[in-house]
Amino acid sequence: MDDLTALIDDLDPARPVLVAGPTASGKSALALAIAERQGGVIVNADALQVFGDWRVLTARPSPEDEARAPHLLYGHVPGDRPYSVGDWLREVAPLLDGPRPILVGGTGLYFTALTEGLAEVPPVPPEIRAEADAMLAKAGLAAMVAALDPATRTRIDTRNPARVQRAFEVLRATGRGLAEWQADTPPPLLPLSRAQPVLFDAPKDWLTPRIERRFRLMIEAGALDEARANLPGWRPDLPSAKAIGAADLIAHLKGDIPLEQAMTRAIILTRQYAKRQRTWFRARMGDWTQLAARRAA
Repeated sequence: MDDLTALIDDLDPARPVLVAGPTASGKSALALAIAERQGGVIVNADALQVFGDWRVLTARPSPEDEARAPHLLYGHVPGDRPYSVGDWLREVAPLLDGPRPILVGGTGLYFTALTEGLAEVPPVPPEIRAEADAMLAKAGLAAMVAALDPATRTRIDTRNPARVQRAFEVLRATGRGLAEWQADTPPPLLPLSRAQPVLFDAPKDWLTPRIERRFRLMIEAGALDEARANLPGWRPDLPSAKAIGAADLIAHLKGDIPLEQAMTRAIILTRQYAKRQRTWFRARMGDWTQLAARRAA
């Protein structure tokens, strides 16, 4: 019996499972294996796989995989609609009372919000979001970081533009820093003690060639055709435009860069994203069961 089969057989079929890991580590395959061996519903916990306009590029499960087990919260959000961790929690909440959920993804914030709770921050008005977009474009990330309250600045990943902008918007909209809101966090929907958490340990030297190989396979699987279909309505400020590689493939289709250059850019961005994921997992998920991706792949 290999390590993967042993891990699955040690799971309690009645308790929720959480499967986290960096991009391209094989976590979706593990979730599918659990569902097929023990039953359950696979629930998306990836912030980009919720959008309907980038299936191939965001590595959503294939139609064939979706036919093998129930999948929920994949591709159900229009690409022009903002979607937050709060939106995700509201959609996940009723699923926790149904068939055993197997939550899988690479968005660490989703998992920590689920198992530790999420501050109930009021919605940000559109004009504040527009102000933040303009500031980030004109003054840059460092200026936005400097505008944050000190407590929030020490708590968030200041290299992540999305996290920094979110904190800036909350401060401007409410007059309270995100850290202060988080101090009033309500109880979590699914405490870690009630779940079975699995975290992929994917070393950089193992993951890097997988990332490159997977992106080239995405091109073969139709990612460029997908970009071509998105080209007429493309805007870099669309929520789904954060899909890694989207802007690069669009730039290629517009004739700005060769395809090989677009692919190289996307691969580098994916590697950088995986590094940020690993940093988050190390900092926030040290008590999860770790599975060596080298043996799980």
